[in-house]
Amino acid sequence: MKITGYRLISTTLDWGRPVGDVNGFIDSGVTAVPIVIVETDEGVEGIGMGMHDGIPQIFEAIEGEDPRATSALYDRMISRMFKNGHGGAVFGGIGALDSALWDIKAKLAGEPLWRLLGGRDRFVPGYASGLDIALDSAALGHYYSTMRDRGFTAAKLKGGRDFRHDAGRLELVRDVLNEATDDPVLMLDANESWNAPQAIRYIAHLQEQVELAWVEEPLRRWDASGLRRLRDCVSPAIATGENLTGLEQYRALFDAQAVDIVQSSAVWGVSHALRVAVAAHSRDLPVSPIGMTSNYAVFHAATALPNHLLTEVTSLQTPAGVTVDYEVSDGGIVLGDSPGGGVSLDPSIEVGSTDFVWGGQGGPHVRSSRAGLELGVRLGATKRGAE
Repeated sequence: MKITGYRLISTTLDWGRPVGDVNGFIDSGVTAVPIVIVETDEGVEGIGMGMHDGIPQIFEAIEGEDPRATSALYDRMISRMFKNGHGGAVFGGIGALDSALWDIKAKLAGEPLWRLLGGRDRFVPGYASGLDIALDSAALGHYYSTMRDRGFTAAKLKGGRDFRHDAGRLELVRDVLNEATDDPVLMLDANESWNAPQAIRYIAHLQEQVELAWVEEPLRRWDASGLRRLRDCVSPAIATGENLTGLEQYRALFDAQAVDIVQSSAVWGVSHALRVAVAAHSRDLPVSPIGMTSNYAVFHAATALPNHLLTEVTSLQTPAGVTVDYEVSDGGIVLGDSPGGGVSLDPSIEVGSTDFVWGGQGGPHVRSSRAGLELGVRLGATKRGAE
């Protein structure tokens, strides 16, 4: 069997609500979903999700190869980008192709990917995450009530601008989850918006009103010394890693003992998730994958990780024209038995590349000019109206 070609597919996900974080949000709640289809000479095709960036060049590393050699081909794709660099969005292109290869491999075996990867249980425990920075109290309560009714007793909120505002939102969600459990688990995601002194004070103020299990991305992703300092000063666990594009980028965090919950983003693919988990496991650290609507295959990988803690579950919707073989229930994901990654596509989905709208003006992938430049515990408009 040989890889013969690929097709790029574009669709959208309608979240049914504004989505974003402290850096910005998408008011329409409609985001782009890039998909790649890898073709073979035997007619078996693999579906991968991630990004389209760099795929024409990356594909040269796997064209004509046997798609079942997933680990070796992943390394070939990394090596193909040696001089240009595999970081950033290009790593998402590698992740999309990698996930498509795993899909082919599982289809050829006639097994769901979770079984091929060595998973024993089709259930993936999770936590609810609304990407909810733009939601008012009513919408916030509605979203987490819906997720509570699906069995979720853990929730992660977006925040980082005003600790009083965040505390009120966390208390609201705690009360919603209290209807299902006496011990709800709450987390806050600051999306790299703080500096170390600000983070220490902010978290201390929050902890006076509501208990946090972890604080996610409090500082810049590469700030190992700052994260270690913060970890030594606060009681919630420190979670980070989703924006690190390559296993080597975790080295400084591990060496500094700067992280408690190791994260990887689904958009970076199956092989990356597996390798990050092994590296974390060697240091007795749990892992928590994020962003599953960008690549459902990593749900399957989570079943095979010995140190898997919880997976982020953000939406009950699936992208337009995309069917995924799973259910959201019992506080997590119940995977099906369809061979491969369980993703099937409607023929009506457009062929072609797509704009990555998360990075549009005002969106959550555009960093605020004042992020990390505050001394207090409030980030936002000043009396002069500055950003």
